[in-house]
Amino acid sequence: MGEEFAEFARGRHGALYRYAYLLAGDRGLADDLVQEALLKTYIAWRRLRDPLAAEAYTRKVITNTAIDWWRRKSYHERPHDDVPDGVSPSDDTGTRLWLWHELLQLPPRQRAALVLRYYEDLTEAQTAEVLGCSIGTVKSQVSVALRKLRDRLGDDVFPLDLTGARP
Repeated sequence: MGEEFAEFARGRHGALYRYAYLLAGDRGLADDLVQEALLKTYIAWRRLRDPLAAEAYTRKVITNTAIDWWRRKSYHERPHDDVPDGVSPSDDTGTRLWLWHELLQLPPRQRAALVLRYYEDLTEAQTAEVLGCSIGTVKSQVSVALRKLRDRLGDDVFPLDLTGARP
């Protein structure tokens, strides 16, 4: 059991860290999220049995833990990676940083839905499974989040994919 879990953790750490960072917007918090999620996954390892199930479980733990942290009052007082002064949305790097900053302003579940759908490229059903909600809720969360981004960024910014590149 221990070696199978260690292999899973080594093999999926990068993807799990990327997901946690996209949710948290902070490297330290992403590390903490992954560490806590892997600990919970290790505890549940015997009943998971399958690396795909283990990864889905771990992502769900990361998502739920991040949302729980965001709900705490003290979380809102934390420092975070921010968009540096002087960043212009007119260049590719500036666009990505600008969009990243706006993404971090979204409520946690909307941000999680966007990250899962567009960064992690999960289906609506897979996203619903990770978030523990219905497919309709995923559609609603994504729709509202995209509308908020369009309202703040302007219609001329879209169509943008969430990596900042034009289609």
